[in-house]
Amino acid sequence: MQNRFAMDSLLISAASGMAARSESLDMLANNIANSGTAGFKADREFYNLFQSQLPLVQSQWTDYSQSTLTPTGNPLNLGLTGPGFFALNSPTGVVYTRNGQFQISKNNQLQTVEGYTLRNSMDQGKPIVVDPAQSIEIDKAGVVRQDGQVVGQVEIAGIDNPQAMLSKLGTSYFAMMDPATATKSSPSTEVEQGTLEQSNVAPADAAVHLVSVMRQFEMLQKAISVGTEMNKHALEEVARPS
Repeated sequence: MQNRFAMDSLLISAASGMAARSESLDMLANNIANSGTAGFKADREFYNLFQSQLPLVQSQWTDYSQSTLTPTGNPLNLGLTGPGFFALNSPTGVVYTRNGQFQISKNNQLQTVEGYTLRNSMDQGKPIVVDPAQSIEIDKAGVVRQDGQVVGQVEIAGIDNPQAMLSKLGTSYFAMMDPATATKSSPSTEVEQGTLEQSNVAPADAAVHLVSVMRQFEMLQKAISVGTEMNKHALEEVARPS
């Protein structure tokens, strides 16, 4: 009977390990799929090794570290150097991003592909309106000029603890967990016109990790199969007449 309990404990641990590795596979697959998405921030894992002999994923967290800026030559591409985020107006409220791929809307407003407008810090967060017939210059402070005239300033939000304050929305957007939380400006963050921040996923490392997790998943599957078969034999032995 003691061996039976030990076997059941092993099966429970293996099943927990499979569940954890299933979560890891989903996370790694999403990271790899977005390795080419501008401004994407990779998800990572925190393992808890104290509850089991097998490492279990205790929680996932988002890596907000700065990635490289790639020159594009497009004046509507903006990269950020520093910890801040572009602040945007969306249908559900203010959202944040590090993806600086912007365009001019039919209403002559600077916006994302999804239609979220860049907030103008000089005009209480209203959209920045430009003349599409004129060139656009944006300095490191985010001040937007056309024909030498200031037409607005890109709002750059400073968020002290993004791990605790932000949640992901899709691939490259974030929202405050508490919508009532106020942000402040981020003077240490500079805007680099004509560049894009790349994803901070290292595809080669993520692929190696993915293969490792897949192998662990397969080993746990085999362990469960063997344990189930041994339990079956144990029950048959108990039920067999003397």
